[in-house]
Amino acid sequence: MGAANVIPGVSGGTIALITGIYERLINAIKSVDHKALKLVLQMRFADFWRAVDGTFLASLFAGIAVSIVSLAKLLEFLLEHYETHTMAFFFGLILLSIVFVGKTVEKWNASTLFMLALGTVVAISVALLAPASQDSSFFYVFLCGIVAICSMILPGLSGSFILIIMGNYSLILAAIGKADFAILIPLGLGCAFGLIAFSHLLAWIFKHFRDQTIALMTGFILGSLAIIWPWKTANIEIIARQNKPDKELVTGYDWALPTISDGATWQALLLVAVGALTIWGIEKFAGGHSKNAVSG
Repeated sequence: MGAANVIPGVSGGTIALITGIYERLINAIKSVDHKALKLVLQMRFADFWRAVDGTFLASLFAGIAVSIVSLAKLLEFLLEHYETHTMAFFFGLILLSIVFVGKTVEKWNASTLFMLALGTVVAISVALLAPASQDSSFFYVFLCGIVAICSMILPGLSGSFILIIMGNYSLILAAIGKADFAILIPLGLGCAFGLIAFSHLLAWIFKHFRDQTIALMTGFILGSLAIIWPWKTANIEIIARQNKPDKELVTGYDWALPTISDGATWQALLLVAVGALTIWGIEKFAGGHSKNAVSG
């Protein structure tokens, strides 16, 4: 999940869904509520740890942190020098993940097919939206925090890309660099509120409309392929930063078809296959691990 969040257009929620931990993750986050807080105030830390599935959350977030620290620089280098090849690998990974996630829908019918189409259209529409104007008002930054954290949880939607669409990516980037709490406080409040509230909503939806929810998320993942498509040219905007080098911000893409006669195209297509095989291996490992856990 940590590695996925580093890649523009790729969601850590996609990896959680593929590996079968998504619903457990949502329920664990949802369990951090007033009851859990009461256990902390009563100094019943062992009960609190069990109530919030602490071992699972600690293991997951530790893995995310290690992955970001160990892979961020490598992925940044690969995206800068071998963007087409890197995105080709992730395109293959996401492409096959659609099959594995779709297989978890128990019954395909008119409602699930509609949700699949809806999710696809929404994700593609997000990719085609022009960025909004920057807005530093408290309420709008708070809203950015809610929307960004919700999109990070949802498979197929990239939180950083959503912030670009909302026009506040550069504002928040600068606020982090300058420790501008006038921006960071409403952003953090929005993230915290969105994470807790959205996890409750998702848990309820999963419980009552599981197939439709997974179909919708499958559509999100399918639509996200528009952002991950390897053969595209990014539209770049240069952001000036105080006491730091200027930063390039991707505001959109111009898509193209691959040139079959180009040797680099065949290298990229090979990496698409490698990405697909990688997600196949992850899915088989996750499935085997789940079976062993049940039998144990």
